[in-house]
Amino acid sequence: MKALQIYAGPRALARIRERGVSPADIRAIPAAAGGPKGLTLLPLDRFLFGEWLPQSSQPIDLIGASIGAWRMATAMLDHPVAALAELETSYIRQDFDFPEGRKLPPRDVLSDRFAENIRDMFAARLGQVLGHARYRLHVIASRGRHVLGRDHRARTPLGYGGAFLSNFVSRKAMGAWLERAVFSSNTAALPFATNDYRTRRYALSAINFAPVLQASCSIPFMLNAVHDIPGAARGAYWDGGITDYHLHLDYRQHDVPATADVNSASPQLVLYPHFQRAVVPGWLDKSLKWRHRATHFLDDVIVLAPRPDWIATLPNHKLPDRSDFARYGRDFSARVTAWQTAVNESERLRDEFAQWVIAGADAGAVAAL
Repeated sequence: MKALQIYAGPRALARIRERGVSPADIRAIPAAAGGPKGLTLLPLDRFLFGEWLPQSSQPIDLIGASIGAWRMATAMLDHPVAALAELETSYIRQDFDFPEGRKLPPRDVLSDRFAENIRDMFAARLGQVLGHARYRLHVIASRGRHVLGRDHRARTPLGYGGAFLSNFVSRKAMGAWLERAVFSSNTAALPFATNDYRTRRYALSAINFAPVLQASCSIPFMLNAVHDIPGAARGAYWDGGITDYHLHLDYRQHDVPATADVNSASPQLVLYPHFQRAVVPGWLDKSLKWRHRATHFLDDVIVLAPRPDWIATLPNHKLPDRSDFARYGRDFSARVTAWQTAVNESERLRDEFAQWVIAGADAGAVAAL
């Protein structure tokens, strides 16, 4: 493999060695926050949801924060390949008018555009997501507490300053400022434990789907928080990546013994298309390298990630990211070209994963997570 590297936790790796990987082995798929980086995973998504997973029939939990939640909700539509291609086009070609001298549009403009995009994508197809016979969606947002209970010009910076200092001391301590809010379709049980961090659970419904998805994508200081989501506790809700940037969640099946037979026919694996090897717990942990290591939470996880040397061949020698809005400024066509080139090149990730599973999922190609 020249573009893709496959990593696996110890139990997942043992299972691959014993029996390979089939679509029927997958019980959950996480999808990280990360803005435009998620574009490079769309070719993989199209293969997984359009070709590979339809070869099996077991229920699968889809867990997403921010752009990851948008990807997973889109994958649940009746024609996932076409829908994911639609998401690719609309995301890459998003354009904004903004005042001279500003690197980004005002956040009111960005927030209104997000709301409009959600309506355009899902309003007429919401039943396909909420009533899906097989996939169960879990959208993660971050709910502000106390000072962060409302999005405010003075209180929000103060609250996030407190959250930053608390998180540096202890990730759990950040729960005094921000809590994890999980909105689940079909009253599905969570596919992960929540002992690691302060968490509230809610039902995902036709009434709150749009504000929940917008909240999960609402980057602080860049977009407005979403207040008082129907069916949930009052307060300000922000990007799910704040509490769960890469969804480093406890995916272990606690009702299954740690010594359970890896040859069991039941779905045990969590398949994670990601844009890097490290599964970083929260957005404020990005600079805290000691929190980037894999833990036992990921024992049953397979991570599909691009190789760093392949990333270096992309435009600007990196994955698309939000800095490109400032890099290209008003040169819309240059940004579109760079992002589309990166996505086109990402077809290699799809092709190499497809070849791997078709050839029998050789464990020799898998590195320890």
